[in-house]
Parts: sequence; structure tokens; C-alpha cells
Amino acid sequence: MPGGRALPKTGKSEQTRALILDTAMRLFKERGYDKTTMRAIAAEAGVSVGNAYYYFASKEFLIQGFYDQMTYQHAADARARMAGRKDFAERLEIALTSWLDCAAEYHEFASQFFRTAADPTSSLSPFSNESHPARATAVELFREVLTGSELAPKLDAELAELLPDLLWLHLMVVVLYWVFDRTPDTERTREFVRRSTPMAARVINLSRYRVFRPIVRDAKGLIQDFILPTIGRTQAG
Repeated sequence: MPGGRALPKTGKSEQTRALILDTAMRLFKERGYDKTTMRAIAAEAGVSVGNAYYYFASKEFLIQGFYDQMTYQHAADARARMAGRKDFAERLEIALTSWLDCAAEYHEFASQFFRTAADPTSSLSPFSNESHPARATAVELFREVLTGSELAPKLDAELAELLPDLLWLHLMVVVLYWVFDRTPDTERTREFVRRSTPMAARVINLSRYRVFRPIVRDAKGLIQDFILPTIGRTQAG
């Protein structure tokens, strides 16, 4: 698969891939990303080095596996927490806070991941075509954040269609802040989420009023012309 990820063909191969990834994440936490080699990961997982490279073309491509794993964990956790909640601002804050909780154990070496992922030309960037599967899962979660709320039927249909991508971009801002946050339990990032979420919800809520329609149309044009084209939309072939 693009991004150096082997396509699992059997249950056993998927188990092996998961074992390699889980072992790598543990070693990254124990030794640090830079000091952990593919040979060490293979030895610790009990597989050959060649087998490790079959599933991940290099150590850097474990980041892609990390994206995939984290995204599914986050989506499942957030959905469980949002069950029965209808307030849009509350659902959005739950989704963002859920990501912080799911990612908490990886915070110590997240900045080492960021050096690779921050390169806009890298296939490992969260904005790349190769990252589309994980990104699509996250965008779908934010679509559910909106559609499961009382606000969804009140919004302009075109704006509602664009919002999941924009909410994912909001998550990316939170992630960037989180990477460099050194406060205990990343409390500063959590406070940022608590304060920014109601603000974002109010702005989105105001967009449904007729007086703001011209501004909404202009904003949609900017989003469609300048923001969404920078995000890889499909998995590269």
C-alpha cells in the first residue's frame, strides 16, 4: 500500500503487522524514537528484519501505522462518549478531548514524529494523499459530531458539507499545540480546547442567520478555493 504499508492478506499477517507496530510504540516510549532501530523492533517483536521491512518500508513509515491506529482508537472512544449528547459544542469538545486522552501516552516522543510529519512534501504528512485513510476516518467522525447534534438541520447544506473537513483542521491546530505543550497532563492544550470549542460553535451557529449569509458564501468560496485543495483527497495509486 502507499506509505510503505503492506496490505494484510490474512488474519495472521494482520496480527504480525499489529505486533510490529505495538512493539515499535513501546520501544519509542522506552528508548525514544531516534534511538530505536528497525532491527531492534524486529528483535523485540520476534520477527526477522526482512519481515519487519515487508510491513513497514522504514522506521518512518511506522508513523503512518501510528496514524491509522490512533485514528480508529479515537473514533471509537469519541463515539462512545458522545452517545446521547445532542449539543454541538459539547459533542465537539468531547471529540477533541477524546483525542488528547487517546494520544496522552505518546506525548513524550510526539515531537520526534512531528519533525517527519511536518514536511509538506512528505507522504507521512497528515495532509498527504497517503494519509487519506486515517484522515477520512477522522473527517467522518467530525461529520458525526455535526449530524448527531441539534444544530445540523439548521445549517446551510453546503456549509454543513464542508464543516467536517474544517473541524478536522481544527483538530490539527490542537495537535500542533499539544506537540509543544510541556505543562502537566498537557493542561494548557486542554484549556485551549475548553475555551476555543464554544467560540467555534457560536460562529458556526451564527452562520445560519440570513444576515450572515453573504459572509458565509464568501467564507465557503475561500475554503473551497484555498484550503480544501491543499488536503490530499484520495489514497495515492
